[in-house]
Amino acid sequence: MSTRAPIDLAPPVERAFLIAVDTGEDPGWTAEESLAELAALASTAGAEVVGAEWQNRRHVDPNWYLGRGKAEELLQAKSETGFDLLVADDELSPAQQRSLESLLGVKVIDRSRLILDIFALHAQTHEGRLQVELAQLEYQLPRLTRLWSHLSRTGGGIGTRGPGESQLETDRRLIRERIKRMRERVEDVRRQRQTASRGRDRRLYPTVAIVGYTNAGKSTLLNALVGSEVARAEDRLFATLDPTSRQVRLGDGQLAIVTDTVGFIHKLPHQLVDAFRATLEEVTRADALLEVVDAADRHAPEHRATVQTVLDELGAGDKPRLVVLNKADLLGPDAGGPPPGSVLVSATTGLGIDTLRDEVSALLASLWEEVDVAVPYTAGELLARIRERGSVGLDYGARSVRVSGRVAPALAAELRAAAAGATGARPVPDDGP
Repeated sequence: MSTRAPIDLAPPVERAFLIAVDTGEDPGWTAEESLAELAALASTAGAEVVGAEWQNRRHVDPNWYLGRGKAEELLQAKSETGFDLLVADDELSPAQQRSLESLLGVKVIDRSRLILDIFALHAQTHEGRLQVELAQLEYQLPRLTRLWSHLSRTGGGIGTRGPGESQLETDRRLIRERIKRMRERVEDVRRQRQTASRGRDRRLYPTVAIVGYTNAGKSTLLNALVGSEVARAEDRLFATLDPTSRQVRLGDGQLAIVTDTVGFIHKLPHQLVDAFRATLEEVTRADALLEVVDAADRHAPEHRATVQTVLDELGAGDKPRLVVLNKADLLGPDAGGPPPGSVLVSATTGLGIDTLRDEVSALLASLWEEVDVAVPYTAGELLARIRERGSVGLDYGARSVRVSGRVAPALAAELRAAAAGATGARPVPDDGP
């Protein structure tokens, strides 16, 4: 009896050719260096990079992206490498995409579309998939053509003849309706996050958000701070899309909520920033930021500039922060010490993690307020939380406890309110010494 070989249902690996234009308007990045990152993105998406080409121009060509002559040279590259996917390092206009597709007869995408595809590949939770789909729909809307795979088709036959919607108009209407529904669902996610955040506020835990360039080691750092594998840490771009929050014990024994967030990248599509705003609100709500930097990457300054741009867009650019120079184990012996306001660590080996806990504690303490109030014993639940939430002294009197020291702003407000409430009910002298 003959046996048949199993059928391989895996899609064939696409052979990608990368192109870029260097206009000199991107400080710190040459087209060649940006293409190296684009190659990493293409590999993450599952493609095999078979070649790359870039061109120095004052500006991109409005019809071809590259110049017309350079674009025609890609025909020769296609015959030599057999590429079936062309990836541009900048966002292409629909006209540029159509011109290159017509010339080469291959699929043409840009950096934004590639990043969106990686996000779709890595989205594991319902929340992540919602936000990725919204970003994809908003990206696709201005690029709809008759060549696009339609969401739906108009019917034919009796009753449908004569003037009516064209196929393109129908597709646009359908995709706008889907965008509206997706935005409503993402807004539900935002409200759920606000509810969870209010719960944390009631417990008065200080909050810290980990931010940074993709693959800088944010998830590994959270695991090191917690002491166990709580966040998915992989050596690839955008391994983490869904935020992970955990309690972390700091240097003085204080507890804080630390959240690992999605990484940023050079030329991050604006659709992703908008779609993931519900998730990134964890950054805007945090008391302080840990900015993780790959200290072994020579593009660390450019990475920091990218992170700052996105934080500014989110309205969190001025938040108190501590710079964490990660991957110290990859640095040479002459690297020197960290500059002021930063900590040198290796999240993989644990080097500097205890120092980091102390520095985070000190940063949060610098944001606290000085209090000196008499809190009645009736506020027992509040008094029970004080030691864990701040550096305070407690002097026990007959009818109240004198609380003096530095505490978080939210806790300071609650202490003053408790003291004022007791005073308003009846005068209570300060029982402390």
